[in-house]
Amino acid sequence: MQQTVYLGLPDDSVLKNEGTVTAAPNFSPSGDAAVLDKAIKTKGVDENTIIEILVKRSNEQRQQIKAAYQQASGKSLESALKSALKGDLEDVVLALLKTPAQYDAQLLKQAMKGLGTDEDTLIEVMASRNNREIVEIKKVYKEGACQQALSNYFQCVETEVIQHGTVENDILWDIREYFTVDYLMFSSLQAGRTEGVCEQLIDSDARALYEAGEGRKGKDCSVFIEILSTRSAIHLRKVFERYSKYSKVDVAKAIDLEMKGDIENLLTAVVKCAGSRPAYFAERLYLSMKGKSPRKNVLTRIMVSRSEIDMKRIRDEYKKTHGKTLHQEILDDTKGDYEKILLALCGEN
Repeated sequence: MQQTVYLGLPDDSVLKNEGTVTAAPNFSPSGDAAVLDKAIKTKGVDENTIIEILVKRSNEQRQQIKAAYQQASGKSLESALKSALKGDLEDVVLALLKTPAQYDAQLLKQAMKGLGTDEDTLIEVMASRNNREIVEIKKVYKEGACQQALSNYFQCVETEVIQHGTVENDILWDIREYFTVDYLMFSSLQAGRTEGVCEQLIDSDARALYEAGEGRKGKDCSVFIEILSTRSAIHLRKVFERYSKYSKVDVAKAIDLEMKGDIENLLTAVVKCAGSRPAYFAERLYLSMKGKSPRKNVLTRIMVSRSEIDMKRIRDEYKKTHGKTLHQEILDDTKGDYEKILLALCGEN
């Protein structure tokens, strides 16, 4: 696993959005709804028009198109498109019609559905979302979750019983055998990251991380969880830089040496996202297209969820790190309408 800590970068919270998808000027919700209705009802379905409309509108504008379509036709745009489309294109289109919080909540719910858990999705979402995004996810998740009580309630790490139907409880219930992973997931869900930098804590945090891992026999995961789940990204970058005073390796490498399995993957993701979310997502995209066939679920969720936030920066990181444009990689690894909509989300080459 590539171990990289990205230092010296500005705090994501003060960066302007650098998405490839932006709001359309001279926007008409009713006009777009009518064009989409015609494209859906055209013999054979006009996929190109559907892609053109949805990718060249912001998420907020898509919500207005949905409302206009419902008012004009008496049925939801989602159901109409679901009937008209299929396969990977359908997955991307339906994802674009959800608000970011709705889409993230759906990803978490699907990751915990049925037997086993999709830890990769849980880790990616929980490690990369900021306080505001997590608060919105929790709100949407609870509103859409089943309110039927569980037969057995689970005592959470703070010895409080969390009501079923919240994302915290579902995560704790679903992966309860992995206590340290539960604990970090739960801590992340509290959306309690500090803002800015606390100069007085930089050295003590760096020393505490060293002493909890490399500097002792065994490891103390609780220290890593406490610091990595409650400090701001810009503060953590300074802590990672100070860590070099105590160790010959960076924090990500130390985690790799000291821990294994899901807890290593989750802590490493948190460290990488604190360093640079665009670099983290560029790496995730690269890994999703490495091998004989792309991991379309990963490819779809990153292209959709980052299209209005930092896709331009992700493209730059991809080219810088892998020597090939994301645009070309998508051309090489996908085809058909799925390729068209991903290229549209990727933006100009």
